[in-house]
Amino acid sequence: MKLAILSDTHGLLRPEVEEYLKTADVIFHGGDINKPCIVDALQQYAPLYIVRGNNDKEWAEHIPHDLTVTLDGVTFTMVHNRKEIPADLSGVDVVVFGHSHKYVQEEKNGILWLNPGSCGPRRFHQEITMMMAELTDGKVQVEKINISREVK
Repeated sequence: MKLAILSDTHGLLRPEVEEYLKTADVIFHGGDINKPCIVDALQQYAPLYIVRGNNDKEWAEHIPHDLTVTLDGVTFTMVHNRKEIPADLSGVDVVVFGHSHKYVQEEKNGILWLNPGSCGPRRFHQEITMMMAELTDGKVQVEKINISREVK
């Protein structure tokens, strides 16, 4: 199973990102979507698991603050801000978050922590990134995707 993991699109769905979405079986979005049209566009590619970010206002009230989902025997917990991750992560294999716009891929205490960074408008002089992941036999292989800084 192929996952596209992105966050902090802030109203911009880049053509380069859409090319990766075409290959995804599932999409995770870690919040700060900013516009309902981004949700609509993402849903055209694959099943979408999404959480609400701090910039997702009234239009996004139906989007959950946090979400736990199990795919191919791997349990993912998602929340926008890492500071709001539940203290009890029993049974969780992967934590997906966003907010900081900084790419993170680290394993701590048997849990894989993933922040795909931001693939929306460039901010804070940081790189523009997302992740592609492959789920095989309960294992997760993650690939960092660097996106061009130019909006085409």
